[in-house]
Amino acid sequence: MPRFSIIVPAYQVQGFLRECLDSVLDQSFTDFEVIAVNDCSPDGCGAIIDEYAARDDRVKAVHLAENVGLGRARNAGLPHARGDYLLFLDSDDSYTPGTLEALAHRLGTAGDPDVLIFDYARTHWWGGFHRNIMHGIFGAAGDAVFTAAERPEFLDLIMVVWNKAYRRDFTERHGFAFPPGYYEDTPWTFPVMMSAERIAVLDRVCLLYRQRRQGNILRTTSRKHFDILDQYERVFSFVDAHPALAGWRPYLHRRMAEHCLEILDKNNRLPDRDKPAFYRLAAEAFRRHRPAGFTLPQSTHRTALRLLSGAPYALFAAHRRCRAALRALKKRRARLRRRASLRVKRLVHGLLALRPLDPHLAVYSASHHRGVLGDPAAVHARARQLAPHIRAVWVVRPDAVDSLPPGIDHVRPNSLRYWTTVARATYFVNNVNWAHELVKRPGSVHIHTHQGTPLKHMGLDLVGHPAATYRLNVRAMLRRCDRWDYSLAANAHSERVWDRAYPCRFTSLPTGSPRNDVLFSADPAHGAQVRRRLGIPQSDTVVLYAPTRRDHHVSGYVRRVDLEAFTRTLGPGHTVLVRLHPSLARHPVRGLELADLARRGLLVDVTDEPSVEDLMLASDALVTDYSSLMFDYAHLDRPIVLHADDWETYRANRGVYFDVLAEPPGHVSTDTAQLAGLFRSGAYADARAARLRAAFRERFCAYDDGHAAARVVSRIMLGEGPATAIPAQDAGRDARPAVGLLDGGRA
Repeated sequence: MPRFSIIVPAYQVQGFLRECLDSVLDQSFTDFEVIAVNDCSPDGCGAIIDEYAARDDRVKAVHLAENVGLGRARNAGLPHARGDYLLFLDSDDSYTPGTLEALAHRLGTAGDPDVLIFDYARTHWWGGFHRNIMHGIFGAAGDAVFTAAERPEFLDLIMVVWNKAYRRDFTERHGFAFPPGYYEDTPWTFPVMMSAERIAVLDRVCLLYRQRRQGNILRTTSRKHFDILDQYERVFSFVDAHPALAGWRPYLHRRMAEHCLEILDKNNRLPDRDKPAFYRLAAEAFRRHRPAGFTLPQSTHRTALRLLSGAPYALFAAHRRCRAALRALKKRRARLRRRASLRVKRLVHGLLALRPLDPHLAVYSASHHRGVLGDPAAVHARARQLAPHIRAVWVVRPDAVDSLPPGIDHVRPNSLRYWTTVARATYFVNNVNWAHELVKRPGSVHIHTHQGTPLKHMGLDLVGHPAATYRLNVRAMLRRCDRWDYSLAANAHSERVWDRAYPCRFTSLPTGSPRNDVLFSADPAHGAQVRRRLGIPQSDTVVLYAPTRRDHHVSGYVRRVDLEAFTRTLGPGHTVLVRLHPSLARHPVRGLELADLARRGLLVDVTDEPSVEDLMLASDALVTDYSSLMFDYAHLDRPIVLHADDWETYRANRGVYFDVLAEPPGHVSTDTAQLAGLFRSGAYADARAARLRAAFRERFCAYDDGHAAARVVSRIMLGEGPATAIPAQDAGRDARPAVGLLDGGRA
């Protein structure tokens, strides 16, 4: 008996069916069966199903003689199911890698509940990828097993059947089945959830819900939307037949009304001529199923529900038109207020600009106002020691304020205090460009720290790489760069790149990277303290995995390593830290395998850790692809492995300054098995790795010595001594041109 029976109904989805079936058959967990139901599809679905059934004995083909619709096609698959649990997968959707393994593990830890709910993400036809907006309730539920009455918020999820695993004997005992109709999921989901005595959740994105360009069937304009009324009648009939569920009537009454109002509000759901009839039938159902002691809830639908209680459709329609007009008016007023506010702030800035600059005021920002981070943070810390007379103000966005260290003076972007501060500040320190609205005053000093050593093309060199310049106005970017007075260089390679990529009138300072100072000055116990904070055994070998983003992919993320296979191969005594690129901190991928593997203790997701330097000090080895982190990590003289399975794709889409595979800082892997083998055998830290790392360090680590921030403060803020990290006569020691710099920037 298999663990899972996965029922896949198919109708006119020949373009998506293979991807759907492959997402199941390629799962690492193999104890399942697939029941693929051809709902008399007129396209090639039947042939595709037969092909897969002939190729894999886990696939059973069921062909229907006539088209019966989605719900009854699922019913046709139920008699063939032999698994412990039922899963329903629509044939244009797909499972994420590792889903069945994660489901099996969670079912085991939850003691085989009646229902297991898992999360999903919407994948859009244009490449967008967005996690369910209610995903927070999964984390809040934790590992508890509950009933729907104890956590009714799970009934507010989208009304679908494919985000749950159902214990088969539970569904058979209750005789659950799908009715015909447009909204067939409603009379299945409510009875199942209300009847389940043990419900568990898995906080993981297991399913990719495809959003087609033409929309799904429920977004079409049709009288078939009247079906929702029949489906709620079935739900109320189920409650009537089970007196123990009578307490659900008020909730179902409200949900039915809100569902009907949603259909009425959507312009493309019902033909205009059918809306009065639908409203009349919905009002009748609202009155018929009104529970005893019913009172209107305090919600945005309060007035509409009152109208639904007995007002004519004309009055209801007038009310909805008024609401729409008010919403449009509020949006217009909000836009006007924002514009007026910005004008006032700019006026204040202009008036304050008539006053002299404050020579003792410095403004800092890092990574688009994400907090006290990176090179600006290192410069700020050293300025507090060497130039305490210079007052520091950080620009920090509201959602990052809580993470600020104690004693940090800060302003919110575009607030009145922000404009009054930047109008008079003398020093500006940032690792990205300031917004274009900020006007550089004569006498002010802009210090651009950059964000590490560049492997990928930057600035003007991005021209010719459309994937990297999407929504980037290169001319406007260079105008912002014209405000730079000083550009910090981490090494000789960076100096050459910045001079080429940003043809502006700044002074290049070969200081080294201030953020790397801590790698030289940190107490030996620093890494151990970080390990304790993260709950990592001191005796473990800690591997930091830090992939960069992929500009050629709309979401920025492409899965390059099978993390479950990698962590399992490493086994006990190893801890894997995963740190995604900062731009992916809110990406749905963190709800995919990262959340699940972290919960199972196979890795630690450290994407939200504010200091990447702490993570470097706490780790024993780095695995990365093309991230600039490799140049920083090399200062620690610890093993580095490059996982470069898509080098040619990355180089073609983003552009690179040299062939890192020809001069890597350590061993190179091109698939998960090879990567795992390097660690399993110990080769990642062998003599060859040490030789490669030594050559890499000689080329890229000459400037850093732990005093970069001090050089910046002394030269720029105190006007004392040179800012160079090496003797002037040695500044050309790394004179080899980076591959591609002399031939148009292509490697």
